[in-house]
Amino acid sequence: MRANIIVSSISQDTCSIPCFKEKLVRKLQQKLPPDEVLEEARVLFAALSDRTRLKILIALQDGEELCVCDVAHVLGTTISTASHHLRKMRDLKLLKYRNDGRMAYYSLRSELAGKLAADVLRAEVTI
Repeated sequence: MRANIIVSSISQDTCSIPCFKEKLVRKLQQKLPPDEVLEEARVLFAALSDRTRLKILIALQDGEELCVCDVAHVLGTTISTASHHLRKMRDLKLLKYRNDGRMAYYSLRSELAGKLAADVLRAEVTI
């Protein structure tokens, strides 16, 4: 099977011969996760792109449930700012929310997000 590729200008970062390894391409295509899984990963990485949300994930990674006030103190920010980020992460389905009277508590929905954040940061320190 040959690819129909039109090469308009040849540069160093493109192939100069329009061909591909059919077996390898099919194997790699079969390994790709479904779009729904990719969307979940995209949401996670979008959340991780914010420094404050990274700090929240790290604070919650041990499974502790924290109220908004505690999170604000951990972050060194206002309750309003902490609440905004927590709500955003809850909307992204990264956090669980529990209301107990006038207190709002948050915890990780999945350990994966906290572990991923911690692993990436630990790897950055060793680089």
